[in-house]
Amino acid sequence: MGVVELEQARAAFDRGEWDVAFEGWSTADADALSTDDLEDLATTAELLGRHDDAVRALHRAFRRRLEHDERARAVTCAFRLAMVSAAHAEPALFAGWTARAEELATALDEDGPEPGWVALLRMFRALDAGSFPDAAAGAEQVCTVGRRHHDADLLAIGMCSRGRLALYAGRVTEGLALLDDAMVRVVTGELSPVIAGHVYCTAIEGCQEISDFTRVAEWTVALERWCTEQPGLLAFTGQCAVHRGQLLRIRGDWAAALTELDRAAARYRQIGSPDAAGLAAYEAGDIHRLRGDRAEADTAYQVAADHGYDPQPGLALLWLAQGRADAARRALDRLLAESGGPVQRLRLLPAHVEVLVAAGDVERARHAATELGELTSLFGSVSLAATSASVSGAVKLGAGDALGALPYLHRAQQLWTRAGSPYERARAQLLTGRALMSVGDAESARRELEAARTAFRRLGARPAATEAARLLAPPALPDGLTPREVEVLRLVAAGHSNAQVAAALVLSEKTVARHLSNIFVKLDVGSRTAATAYAFAHGLA
Repeated sequence: MGVVELEQARAAFDRGEWDVAFEGWSTADADALSTDDLEDLATTAELLGRHDDAVRALHRAFRRRLEHDERARAVTCAFRLAMVSAAHAEPALFAGWTARAEELATALDEDGPEPGWVALLRMFRALDAGSFPDAAAGAEQVCTVGRRHHDADLLAIGMCSRGRLALYAGRVTEGLALLDDAMVRVVTGELSPVIAGHVYCTAIEGCQEISDFTRVAEWTVALERWCTEQPGLLAFTGQCAVHRGQLLRIRGDWAAALTELDRAAARYRQIGSPDAAGLAAYEAGDIHRLRGDRAEADTAYQVAADHGYDPQPGLALLWLAQGRADAARRALDRLLAESGGPVQRLRLLPAHVEVLVAAGDVERARHAATELGELTSLFGSVSLAATSASVSGAVKLGAGDALGALPYLHRAQQLWTRAGSPYERARAQLLTGRALMSVGDAESARRELEAARTAFRRLGARPAATEAARLLAPPALPDGLTPREVEVLRLVAAGHSNAQVAAALVLSEKTVARHLSNIFVKLDVGSRTAATAYAFAHGLA
């Protein structure tokens, strides 16, 4: 390759035409490329999803830096090799290149930005070990070094890392402010392309974890625009497709969401990023579960697990739908016992409450709902507030307090409407209909249930639509039981005393005792335990 062709490749790189630059450099003899060319070639290869080419170019650049005693630049090469190793699930190589970067940085004579890149590697190492205080200290050092040396990349990725860690610690206002600051630096074009992509995805994932879907939507649009402006870009487009899929699921366009998630999985496979492919599979599993496609959901969750992504709590909810409430409860009990961070617990608690209510463990469900409410007050997003209201209403309803459930469920409907989440709003409507039936307001219950059924059918949520239809047209009551006797039996099966049943149904204890006596006679049973077993066997509990 001649001087003119080299200059053309460099100019294409400066314009962000990664495919043109890569083609120009990769067809040349490696000896004709400067060390800077090799590093830029590695950047284009990384952005185009050509992992092996990126690694080869970085290896050559690293050796040249050492040969010319350019130890500071060798540190940045080692940093990049560590990062691409981590992105492609090569932990041994990540550890090795991190150690090499640390060794070289220790021997540097001059004060430069290189210790900041080493601190970033140490931060990732601490995160892998679950040491959040050490990770936070590393992120702070990254910011300090970046600020001292006016290194835009270091400062932005350090701020983004500090923001995520602040969210994990429950310091929401601080965390979101740091993420916003980092993102502004991206959209103004201050960062190099690889670091810009990492900041985009890290910030969006942080907002997604705390259900701040307003920010998720805003930054996903920005990420999509950034991706489309770069010809041939493959890296980060998978993350963009996942985030689009997540938003489409929330908004109720499940078919389009699955298309985006399939696209994301294909791109992840193409660039060899297994962890991210697991996330796409998990999200697809949730949609299949809500649609009633249980075999497809189970397969998707298994694919997620095979790629190293935890398929819970979606898998536990699938088990619950399959009638395996005990397995679901045990899995979520274990995960919550392992997890102490607020962000991680937010992900698990709503499913835990749903499983506990279904299993009749209302007291533990109440405690979990209280914890969820406390965490929601920390994070303050509309979706989390809606989730907390839905969960509280479900617990009240499960405890037989239909009147107490209604204010929570009405509030949940309002919040889910604001959040633009039609499936969750319809679930709140269905629970509202159940509560209204329990207090004897049949006409209002019918309106809520019909609206929920219509929404479920529109979404393709077959199990939920079937549930709403069953409530609208309940089967004939067995063994001559009256509707009121079924209400009493249902509460007894949930473990309530006569006094609690009386309070829930606004009856006297004497009337409850009479209903229970009639139930025993009709069912030919002699104990509350036997009546409870009958209720579960006949779908009345």
